[in-house]
Amino acid sequence: MSSPSRGWRRAVAVSALALGASCGGPGNPPVLEGRQIKIEWNELLHSRVSAVADADTKLLGPFSASETVTTGSGTIGDFQLTGSETESVQETFGAGRRVRVTGSAGALSKTVQATVYDDFPSAVVFEVEYANHGDSDVEIQGWTNQGYTIEAPAAGEEPVFWSYQSGSYENRPDWVLPLKTGFSQANFLGMNATDYGGGTPVSDVWSREAGLAVGHLELVPKLVSLPVGMAAANQATVGVRYERKQTLKPGETLRTFRTFAAAHRGDYFLALREYRRLMMKQGVRLAESPADAFEPIWCAWGYRRDVTPRQIYGTLPIVKKLGFRWVGVDDGWQTAEGDWQLNPKKFPRGDADMRAIVDRIHSEGFRAQLWWAPLAVDPGTDLIEQHADYLLLKEDGSRQAISWWDAFYLCPAYGPVQENAKALVTKMFRDWDYDGLKLDGQHLNGAPPCYNPAHHHARPEESVEAVPEFFKAIYETALSFKPDALVELCPCGTAYSFFTLPYLNMAVASDPESSWQIRTKAKTLKALMGDSVAYFGDHVELSDGREDFASTVGVGGVVGTEFTWPAGTSKNKRSELTPQREEIWRRWIGLYREKMLSRGEYLGGLYDIGFDRPEAHAIRKDGSMYYAFYAPQWEGEVELRGLGEGAYRVSDYVDGVELGNVKGPVARLAVKFEGSLLLEAKPE
Repeated sequence: MSSPSRGWRRAVAVSALALGASCGGPGNPPVLEGRQIKIEWNELLHSRVSAVADADTKLLGPFSASETVTTGSGTIGDFQLTGSETESVQETFGAGRRVRVTGSAGALSKTVQATVYDDFPSAVVFEVEYANHGDSDVEIQGWTNQGYTIEAPAAGEEPVFWSYQSGSYENRPDWVLPLKTGFSQANFLGMNATDYGGGTPVSDVWSREAGLAVGHLELVPKLVSLPVGMAAANQATVGVRYERKQTLKPGETLRTFRTFAAAHRGDYFLALREYRRLMMKQGVRLAESPADAFEPIWCAWGYRRDVTPRQIYGTLPIVKKLGFRWVGVDDGWQTAEGDWQLNPKKFPRGDADMRAIVDRIHSEGFRAQLWWAPLAVDPGTDLIEQHADYLLLKEDGSRQAISWWDAFYLCPAYGPVQENAKALVTKMFRDWDYDGLKLDGQHLNGAPPCYNPAHHHARPEESVEAVPEFFKAIYETALSFKPDALVELCPCGTAYSFFTLPYLNMAVASDPESSWQIRTKAKTLKALMGDSVAYFGDHVELSDGREDFASTVGVGGVVGTEFTWPAGTSKNKRSELTPQREEIWRRWIGLYREKMLSRGEYLGGLYDIGFDRPEAHAIRKDGSMYYAFYAPQWEGEVELRGLGEGAYRVSDYVDGVELGNVKGPVARLAVKFEGSLLLEAKPE
């Protein structure tokens, strides 16, 4: 197995305040250096970044016009250095060291404040502003921060760079991927299709040697882009781009969003974790999952929308036999998206019939979860007829479509829309007695700007920024009835928005296109949410071969399925639980419940998912180390990292094979496998 230099992961025990921050001037450009990152400027206020580790400093790329502003006359990237100053600070992010550099370009001046904090040794936080000192207006088109070029040597047949991409697109691409020459993706965090948008405001590019993440630190979603490109064979580019037309009058100042750059060794996991910590330092509080959130899930979606209560009841015996705890009632209970009234053909007695389903589920020892697609309303529904003011409207006054559902958006910022959602959640928990929600739909990851005059928005972007507020209303209402309520958000195929994560206690692989996506989404969400929030690997029928439990179990995910039973009772042949598959399901559910790796500590910094081969993941639980290796075929050594100093007994816990003893802290083991190998290293 290939391995980056281990020394890069050791931090130097020196305060950031004791490190360099030189004052600049002609012939002496300013420098800001932390324990793991260094920023240098030249006389045009271009800057470059180095990753620092121990006595080694790795330059990531050349000087770039890293902070630029675009006007009606073009992009301005050269600002003649006019001065700099250094100060110690104590503020929201703690104690730190700040460099303030200034420059001028005609009528515009630029000021960059760059700060490194003791508690965040890999990141530099930037605040940039432009002032108009001229006598006439300057028409601003937009700005870019942290526009860096990253260089790395050619690597033969392997990719030079890997990247984490945070944009949401209709084709549901991988979030983690190798870059190829000619690659370009804007990662616009607004709408990239009628109902695909939103994301986490961080992008990352790394080579075998080091990497760089950039993003913004605002507390609500912003309509930024985080473009990543690879125009040349050994160069990649990153940046934070915001486009908005505005007039900067004489004497006025434009302030950009607070942005950051974070240098790292290994893959993107540590950078995302640093971003999470920076956001939490600003007051963001992520949820904790109730204990039952880590229990296996069976969902009736295998029967699709024509599911009947009888089919659910008929499947419960095998659901119980196999060891599932949750039973999900999925799409098909409603008359229409938006009205959310019970289908009278399935529920002729209305609420009493829905309550009877939940009572039956409870009587069999399960917890009950209900599917719902909020913020969507179908054409011709009572809601539109009675409350057309709820709709999110485009600038031309037309309705914003949700193509997947053949529906329209409701505006998340509009108070009555939030109250309507809270009333429905109240019915689900108080009247129907559900224990959890599955909030579903790619449109839930973000919203377009709203121009509905009935809402009296101060800015159209209020709808974009209010999406988290909408989910907060749902989350708090659910927990007000059942403090251990499960609230799962499945933003189908989109790159989760960090801003909604505080208002859910189960993240999910959200309709993965492959087992690779199940595993990389796990790594991403565990970096962004930590180990206290359950990650659901989604229905195993969506994995490679439709039965790849190993890709969920090995990364610490919660297992689930949508099987139908017995065979021949559903039109959905793909999900039938045949006798052969029943044995596979029984085995894996038993292994999952025995190990419960979803309750362990996911050690995402031990392995580089781009450059380590085979692909590897590690979890620490109850004093033991658990490793998951993935490859189509592998014969050779694997490296067991993160062990203690003592001896460990290693076993393949899936096949029950003892593989011998090893000694920590790093051990090598010769193995051979196809697809996956899951190991337990237990201290002697």
